[in-house]
Amino acid sequence: MGVCQEQDVTVRARATEGNTVASTSASASAQVEAGLRGWLLKGLQRSDPRTTGPHHEESPAHQHTWWQVMCLTGVDYFSTLGYQPGIAALAAGSLSPIATVLLVALTLFGALPTYRAVAEQSPNGLGSLSMLERLLPGWRGKLLVLFLLGFVATAFIVTITLSAADATAHLLHNPFVPEFFSGWQVPVTLALIAALGGVFLVGFGEAISIAVVLVVVYLVLNVVVVAVAVQHVLVAPQLVTGWQAALTAQHSSPIAMIAVSLYVMPKLALGLSGFETGVAVMPLVKGDLARRIRGAKKLLTTAAIIMSVFLITSSFATTVLIPPAEFAEGGAANGRALAYLAHAYLGDGFGTVYDVSTIAILWFAGASALAGLLNIVPRYLPRYGMAPDWSRAARPMVLVFTAISFAITVFFGADVESQGGAYATGVLALILSAAVAVTLAAWNTGRHRAAFFFGTVTLIFAYATVANVIERPDGLVIALLFVLAIVTTSLVSRATRSTELRVTRITMDDLAREYINTCGTIQLIANEPHVRDHKEYVDKAREAWELHRLRTGEGLLFLEVSVFDASEFTSELRVVGEERHGFRVLRMQSPTVANAIAALLLYLRDQTGKIPHVYFHWAAEGNPIGALLRYLVFGGGDIPPLTREVLRQAEPDTARRPIVHVG
Repeated sequence: MGVCQEQDVTVRARATEGNTVASTSASASAQVEAGLRGWLLKGLQRSDPRTTGPHHEESPAHQHTWWQVMCLTGVDYFSTLGYQPGIAALAAGSLSPIATVLLVALTLFGALPTYRAVAEQSPNGLGSLSMLERLLPGWRGKLLVLFLLGFVATAFIVTITLSAADATAHLLHNPFVPEFFSGWQVPVTLALIAALGGVFLVGFGEAISIAVVLVVVYLVLNVVVVAVAVQHVLVAPQLVTGWQAALTAQHSSPIAMIAVSLYVMPKLALGLSGFETGVAVMPLVKGDLARRIRGAKKLLTTAAIIMSVFLITSSFATTVLIPPAEFAEGGAANGRALAYLAHAYLGDGFGTVYDVSTIAILWFAGASALAGLLNIVPRYLPRYGMAPDWSRAARPMVLVFTAISFAITVFFGADVESQGGAYATGVLALILSAAVAVTLAAWNTGRHRAAFFFGTVTLIFAYATVANVIERPDGLVIALLFVLAIVTTSLVSRATRSTELRVTRITMDDLAREYINTCGTIQLIANEPHVRDHKEYVDKAREAWELHRLRTGEGLLFLEVSVFDASEFTSELRVVGEERHGFRVLRMQSPTVANAIAALLLYLRDQTGKIPHVYFHWAAEGNPIGALLRYLVFGGGDIPPLTREVLRQAEPDTARRPIVHVG
């Protein structure tokens, strides 16, 4: 036969029949687009499953320098300065600066090296979840990803609610806001979240230029506030003396101070929130793959250094200058420690400008989190076949995430500090998963020293995660509720979508094409391959005669499907022709047997104009529920009725539907 050349052929209908299909689709589409349903599902891609490939991340049309992309990360990362110093003061008291220094050490020598390694391993922005998916193939990796998506949802949803709550705190504590609104924390927070959802329902394009302006202005204002605060500390040494006296009075020795700081440090984990976002935005960095990785590393390093400097200086200044009672609920510095200093030392005019800047960046942090959630769904769940059809449209998902944000806001009373546990749980779980992924990747590639280092980092983050969960279990409860919801809806969706064709493309080699072209009537004998010896094919040919009265000389073709990874939802079919023991065989691999056979039959019909026939024998008797579970999990099950059902759903016209025979 010479060199076997593959032909990449898309499954398509004939032109004369396509007009009917097109008119039917146009009519159906017009009905869908009408009314509220059409508005909600606008943008939903209703592609033919026989021709559409799996989800691939498109290269962004507009790329930017790494520092501009850093600002997009910064709206989430840097905005935590709005509430981090206050939460640290509540958690650690006078030890807040020491606990913050330990957090910064963990940032620079733990989280930063971990995510620099993630940037090398996952340069397309899929992050540590995709690394774990590759390291754990099959159902193990997909179930782990579903589990971790619960913590991703926790981190992103609480980013929305926490940021909105803190923006409300800055708004209501401003001296120019009437006292009448002082008790409106929950209604105002809900209004901010509703406004965020409304913007996304109308249509929101995330612009890096907006992020650059917000971050630059916010950081400049913070430099001014922190510099003035540190200056007041330097000119009033008695303040530092009083802080030191409080430390020694409460803790007997430096070792005790460090021990207590380590104990409370997990509560400060909000200061680690920007790393997962940092690798998610990697595709926006300008340049080829190597430059993108270098730019992402610069992005991560620069953001970590800037944030570390602000964390240490702001924690020290707020702890020394602000009375402890002001950090408590109802205090003027609750959730807004730096804003308190801005008003106290720079006047209400500058303080109001600072409040407006803080509210803007916190609101945009919520927008960034919501955009991240809308991007996560198409990256994973549809590829697994684990998302309802409407989840591919943005507006229904915006309504779902907004409703969840409402519920969490009401549950926590829009209190910033009380949501810190849930936020820290999500952030720490993501960083822990990244550390595990990097450790396994280093070990598998023989870099044992790196694996030992990242393993140590993993243990530290495991301690921080467990300590945070023990101290504030409500965060774990929320995360597990998200996990339960995601896993349940995903598995139900996978089951309901299991009878789709699930084939993205079909290719046939020359010998397989010759077999098809020389057939009169296309008659395929389904054979489950075992040892594939002479006896197996002779027995199968005898069975075809006894059950269906088919003779070998009538152009019969044996069809064999091997399952390679039943956890995959879609696949490409490569059909290979082979002559074995005098019999002609078509072979292919697929995640499922029934769907692959149905897709091939439709392909052969469209390419030849003939209605193909496939012949089965009944499987051994067994529990139908067990057969269904085998189909869903292992891609097998009771193949004949499943094949017919896939064909029935894919081709409603019985005159054009390939014929399934069962003996």
